[in-house]
Amino acid sequence: MPSELSVEVRGADGSAARTVELPDDVFNVQANIPLMHQVVVAQLAAARQGTHKTKTRGEVRGGGRKPYKQKGTGRARQGSIRAPQFTGGGVVHGPVPRDYSQRTPKKMKAAALRGALSDRLSHGRVQVVSGFVDGDVPRTKDAVAVLASAIAPGAKVLVVAHRDDEVTWKSLRNVPSVHVLTEDQLNTYDVLASDHVVFTEQALTAFVSRSAKEASK
Repeated sequence: MPSELSVEVRGADGSAARTVELPDDVFNVQANIPLMHQVVVAQLAAARQGTHKTKTRGEVRGGGRKPYKQKGTGRARQGSIRAPQFTGGGVVHGPVPRDYSQRTPKKMKAAALRGALSDRLSHGRVQVVSGFVDGDVPRTKDAVAVLASAIAPGAKVLVVAHRDDEVTWKSLRNVPSVHVLTEDQLNTYDVLASDHVVFTEQALTAFVSRSAKEASK
């Protein structure tokens, strides 16, 4: 009987010929919900451009001349038609360019990712494939068929492929329900935003090796 952290490795034909062991310290840890929330919020904040900008009354073109004399008109005194109360005037306390990024230590990011992967594995939503296509020619149809053999139709899938695996990248890059990342780009948000996480065997080996090196530092 395979152990609790054994996952079947599916071939390009959809068959499961063998199993692969997943390390406990990466795929079998307690999910820390507040930590994962903090890391996801920080990641989404860092993705904001922060280029929003409105003009103050001093930056709006025109309005240098007093619109009418100070006294004798019966109206309130005005110094410029570019004051905030006029149409076309400046904006009071409007947004200005800013940096939304939050400082998140690497160990926090790594712990949140381990918790997210462990949660997905505990629900049977982590799969491993030896490859998506037989041969060296990309074929989207064959790659989608491999996913369909293990995953329910319509599910959002995160595929983790090795950076040098051009066949997988080219086969799946245009599939709407599939998001492809390299093992060093794997992050908490994309894991939680996907229904299933599918590793290629090459990417899984690289990811586990990378995680072991980071843990030893």
